[in-house]
Amino acid sequence: MKFVCVLFLSVWYSTFSQELNLEQANHLASLPIKCLQQEYPNKLGQMLVDSTEIQSPKQLHPAFYGCFDWHSSVHGHWSLVYLLKKFPNLSNRELIIKKLQTNLSKENIQIEINYLNKIHEKSFERTYGWNWLLKLQLELETYNEPFAKELAENLRPLSDIIIERYIEFLPKLLYPMRVGTHSSTAFGLTMAWDYAIFSKNELFQKSIKENAIRLFQKDENCPFNWEPSGTDFLSPCIEEMAIMQRILPKKEFLTWLKKFAPNLFKKNFKWEVGRVSDRTDGHLVHLDGLNFSRAWNFYYLINQYPKEFNHLKPIADYHLQFSLPSIVDGNYEGEHWLASFALRAFEEKSKIK
Repeated sequence: MKFVCVLFLSVWYSTFSQELNLEQANHLASLPIKCLQQEYPNKLGQMLVDSTEIQSPKQLHPAFYGCFDWHSSVHGHWSLVYLLKKFPNLSNRELIIKKLQTNLSKENIQIEINYLNKIHEKSFERTYGWNWLLKLQLELETYNEPFAKELAENLRPLSDIIIERYIEFLPKLLYPMRVGTHSSTAFGLTMAWDYAIFSKNELFQKSIKENAIRLFQKDENCPFNWEPSGTDFLSPCIEEMAIMQRILPKKEFLTWLKKFAPNLFKKNFKWEVGRVSDRTDGHLVHLDGLNFSRAWNFYYLINQYPKEFNHLKPIADYHLQFSLPSIVDGNYEGEHWLASFALRAFEEKSKIK
């Protein structure tokens, strides 16, 4: 019966509409609903100084203990807030709100703050989880519902600590990490920049911009043909493009991009999708996420520069469509996080005029 259900949903997803609809939204929401308060299996990124720190995931992270790991829980929360905002008639609306209110209570956020304030946990979730937390903060602050405003207030002290950590850390990073996994420097700055702009935090903007320019402005001829690496869920080349697109004016950005990625300007540019050989392997399944993240960054580029890059839209569409069925394949290795990546792609796609 499970096989039949998964097969049906896979076929259904493979013919998705051009815009995310309510039926699809309900299916995507079902995945973080299922795992948001599922404690096990769980992967902790904890450093132990003694035996007193050995606690359950829920005790350590009462806000973000579900969905296998801390950062996946964070973007699972973002997914549900985003879907509630976009689809007021979303199924299980009240249940979702209740789960969000339970997890993101003021008391739970304070425990998360206490954890991050441990001297030996200053680098916890740096910068991947930090980036997603500010995405969640932005989503809550731009959602005009009383419950969302309350949750935004609850979360803000944790977000403020993360912002302080960014400003402290970035000047110390002498060399960027040009990788396609969690430690990607470029990805770790993108949604943080979006929140810095929204919140009008000039000091935060200055820190991100100055350090991104220092780290990336001299880069040229990014080796697209080296991608993907075996377990990428981010594109090192495209994530670098994404942060530079955010911080540079049009003329400067296009001049930089012609040196960094000249092939993107070619109308016949092609890029093969990432293919997963075993979706029960939690690392190999990362490549489905790579397809989604490539898609959302191409959509972001097209939206701002349609004249120059509209020819990339079929590539973005194909990347999104290729991995969409895998979200519902019944394997927790992908289900606990891939819906969030798919939604990011749909979010950026919806902005294209």
